[in-house]
Amino acid sequence: MNKQAEIVKKLTDRELLLNLYVTQLVFLVIALLLSWWWFGSVFAFTQFIEFRYDHLLIGLGFGLSIVFIEIVLYKLLPEKWFDDGGINKRVFSNRHPLHILIISIIVAVSEEIMFRGVIQSQFGIWIASVTFALIHFRYLSNVFLFSFTVFLSFSLGLLFLYTENLLTVITAHVVIDFLLGLLLRYNSDKSQ
Repeated sequence: MNKQAEIVKKLTDRELLLNLYVTQLVFLVIALLLSWWWFGSVFAFTQFIEFRYDHLLIGLGFGLSIVFIEIVLYKLLPEKWFDDGGINKRVFSNRHPLHILIISIIVAVSEEIMFRGVIQSQFGIWIASVTFALIHFRYLSNVFLFSFTVFLSFSLGLLFLYTENLLTVITAHVVIDFLLGLLLRYNSDKSQ
């Protein structure tokens, strides 16, 4: 068992959830500071926010496609390839669906502002995608999960390049996290 897994195992579910919220707040604060430093405005990323139904539908379709791919892969590949040390299961298994949605929105907003709205718009898709994958460092010890995270990150980056709209990638990210969170929650009910 790696050192991070040992540390996480010692955390209560409440401490793990608090850690998630604090991490997302830190990402958002860093994103706002970088936005101010690089673009001269804390809210420069808002230039990439446009409410368009067609872009929201694109984000919805993209998110559903990723969830479908992940479900198919889960059915075809060994279960150990999806093992993140039980962190995601602990975060989502005992949560109400509304709480899973709130978590998904918070994660999607903070991460997409940081990685698409700030880093990708400053340094491009490669730097943003690799950085996104690396912050999910708990996957570094699992080649499949890390590779899938890199794939997902580049895919979200391409979606952002195509639409130039943060709401599209935020929508996709929310759909992915929410539906996979629900699957973890309800599948953990069956396994108990």
